[in-house]
Amino acid sequence: MNSAARRIGRTLALVLPVVLVLSGTLAVTRVPWASKTTESQVLAASSGKVSTKAGPRAAQDVLRDRLLVELQEKDPGVALTHLQEATTARPSLAKHCASIARALGRAAVAKYGAAHRAQAFSRPVCDTSFASGVAAAQ
Repeated sequence: MNSAARRIGRTLALVLPVVLVLSGTLAVTRVPWASKTTESQVLAASSGKVSTKAGPRAAQDVLRDRLLVELQEKDPGVALTHLQEATTARPSLAKHCASIARALGRAAVAKYGAAHRAQAFSRPVCDTSFASGVAAAQ
């Protein structure tokens, strides 16, 4: 009787995952044997449309990403100088200057290690935001 229970347990252990995978797969596909397949007959895990086009990225996000790449390729001083130039050229970016400078400070600590080494690149851009980013990364 003990061996029968083990055999049933082993069978379930092999069959159950297959059944679960197949039932999950069928839950998100069309039923091919339906005479007329309409959108309401499509079984899906979610009711909304999954794929949507990404909207345009905000200018401050594009600038932050570009400056973070520049920091990695060159140094934080160059990135801070370009941040200052960008906020001067586009005053609408000025309200995001502090958050971008803090992100640059954290990235500088990640690249250069010790905070005092990263702090050496500090510029008077956006008050002391770069320095607060360096301090936050410690």
